Amino acid sequence: MKKGNETIYVFLVAILLIPLSLFASRDFEPVFKPDLAIAKLTESIKIDGKLDDRQWAMASQITQFHERHPRELAEPEVSTRALLAYDEDNLYIAFICNDDPAEIRATMCQRDHFFGDDNVCVLIDTYSDASRAYEFLVNPYGIQMDRLWSSVAGEDAGFDLIWESAAEITDSGYQVEIAIPFASLRFPNREVQNWKVDLWRSRPRESYNQYSWAAYDRNEECWVCQWGTVNGIENVQPGKGIEILPTFVATQSGSLSDYDNPAAKIDNGDITGDLSLGGKYSPTSDITIEAAYNPDFSQIEADAAQIDVNTTFALFYPERRPFFQEGSDLFRTLYNSFYTRTINDPKFAAKMIGRLGRTNISALSAVDENSPYIIPLRESSILMNTGRSYVNVFRGLQTIGENSRIGFLASDRRFEHDGSGTVLALDFDIRLAQNYRIDGQYIGTHTREPDDSSFDSMLGDLKFDSDKYTAAFDGESYYGTAFITRLLRRSRSFNVMLDYNQISPTYRTQLGYDPINSHRTFSAGAEYVFYPKNSIFQRITPSAFQFRRWEFEGGDLRNSSSNISLNMQTRFAQTYFNIYYNRDWQRYRDIEFDRLWSIGLDMGSRLSNRLGYNLSLRRGVGVSYYDLARGRETGAFFGLDLKPLDRLIIEPYINYSRSEHKETGEVLFDGYIFRTRLRYQANREMSIRLVLQYNDFRERWDIDPLLTYRLGSFTVFYVGSTYDYDNIEYDPGKVRQWKLSSRQFFMKLQYLFRS
Repeated sequence: MKKGNETIYVFLVAILLIPLSLFASRDFEPVFKPDLAIAKLTESIKIDGKLDDRQWAMASQITQFHERHPRELAEPEVSTRALLAYDEDNLYIAFICNDDPAEIRATMCQRDHFFGDDNVCVLIDTYSDASRAYEFLVNPYGIQMDRLWSSVAGEDAGFDLIWESAAEITDSGYQVEIAIPFASLRFPNREVQNWKVDLWRSRPRESYNQYSWAAYDRNEECWVCQWGTVNGIENVQPGKGIEILPTFVATQSGSLSDYDNPAAKIDNGDITGDLSLGGKYSPTSDITIEAAYNPDFSQIEADAAQIDVNTTFALFYPERRPFFQEGSDLFRTLYNSFYTRTINDPKFAAKMIGRLGRTNISALSAVDENSPYIIPLRESSILMNTGRSYVNVFRGLQTIGENSRIGFLASDRRFEHDGSGTVLALDFDIRLAQNYRIDGQYIGTHTREPDDSSFDSMLGDLKFDSDKYTAAFDGESYYGTAFITRLLRRSRSFNVMLDYNQISPTYRTQLGYDPINSHRTFSAGAEYVFYPKNSIFQRITPSAFQFRRWEFEGGDLRNSSSNISLNMQTRFAQTYFNIYYNRDWQRYRDIEFDRLWSIGLDMGSRLSNRLGYNLSLRRGVGVSYYDLARGRETGAFFGLDLKPLDRLIIEPYINYSRSEHKETGEVLFDGYIFRTRLRYQANREMSIRLVLQYNDFRERWDIDPLLTYRLGSFTVFYVGSTYDYDNIEYDPGKVRQWKLSSRQFFMKLQYLFRS
């Protein structure tokens, strides 16, 4: 080549390489509040995880994902691509997740029971007001998990919807296909939809890595406000129509015929069958009416036992019953003014949920055959069953501005024979600035006690409100109040919470959960988050918390507590540590208990795809309430998450508690609860579960096997049993014998008809 031509050639190559060099050196740039115009399809897509349907070629693409955790606004270590499209019936999303197939963590399990798996997530705020949003998660085996998030209640893991998913692990990672029927969603009835949306990918390894389409500013406390927007979904219809959910439950129960006779056998009852019928009707996209006759509120898995040997008030258990799923977020308030498990055994129940623009309304009515009655006192609570009652609850919630709301709640319980409890409440949650918000609630109650002397032996001569009223059911009537307000600062590093609340001695809510009353309480907490660079630690968070509680009348100090803690999250096996120290003072039954303290450690790791653990240790001096003494306390918890096979999960744990009298060394209480749950998933439809639990405090074994065949979120078949074994003392102080004290066999068939 001639020298002149060579010069020209080099020059041309340099000119061509300049754009490439500029592209190669360009910094990674996350996109805040991204925007996407979605494609409409003329044909539906088959959801099989293959991604070979030709309709995907028409879909809108997203290739810009960034790391949101643990690194901030960083370029991910692996690439992710998403495809979005829709037709008249469904919203379609696909993920192509690049990765080493050998490192992918996936479990064949029941829906909603991931085992620290890789997963992708679609988040949708259909009203774009940051008040509630749907979450759809899928792991590399196509297993689903769905949740409902609300600004009031956070995430509701018990929420279920009907949608499709499939996935496949490939040579270059894994891919997921999702179809969300518009009939399963609630959204404004208008020609063109513009929804707030974000797409996430979770990749748990040494750290729990999360990537997202939308970039996040950690100094912005509203996370939903920062999602992207999907524009142009046209002429689709939100969920409306009729759903019918019949359920048949057959049971046979038996119990020990004579606890005083070592030779006694189980006395089996007759086989009984109950038919439940539930129905849901949506006359418009904004209104849902649901009713159930003899609703099946049975729980397939019993509540995990809680250590209550040193507790003076009624325990709180999470709600798991399907009837309360839709709209559960709307009934939540700062105080538990409506605790759905107080509707214990309804014969009939109905509810209505509606949305008119930025206004949400909800109403619920029920006839409860066995009604719990909670009597809150200064230092304890009493729980009883008062028979049939009639329940009505109304809730209104108005969204104002950006991510603020005010609400109203009214509830009323009328007991069949006598007595009632009524609650009226106002609440608010106002965003003051980017990092600040204030929320609160004011409640007024009216109680008219039953007039029933049959409960006198249980209630005794207890009195309250400076001895103005008796706890006995003698027909007394009184009003009560409660108030709470909080000021919150949330940011990337510095977070603060100030809380004041008070409950009058005559405050009662027969449909809520407030186990103690007659106090004024102030608390304050602050934390600072450090993000070390080039360190084994991802985050180091020191925090401090102060708590004071006074008598409602007179202002005498009842409790005082100070806490300091240090939380550390590492870059090794998702390991975390939390070390804390508490210093307490307490007055209980007019006895002052000083020099109370505790020190503790919480830690846990996900050591591999198949092994994780959680450990808690606590030591200190606390109050033994039934002995009215200070005790040297020891507490320990250890739990394992084991996955020997991709289809088998074993979750054992032990929870131990002991107290010794500080002066005499006498053992005040000592015992533990051991529980393990074994789950085997034969395929996506069929699973076997076995729960073993031993309560050392009560000397009882519980054994609960269960077979499940699930075709969908609400179409399911169960068959199982429960066995309870007690260590019965026949000759006081000499002879004990393990006996089967009760057992139950049950079968449940539930099928959803939808039109």
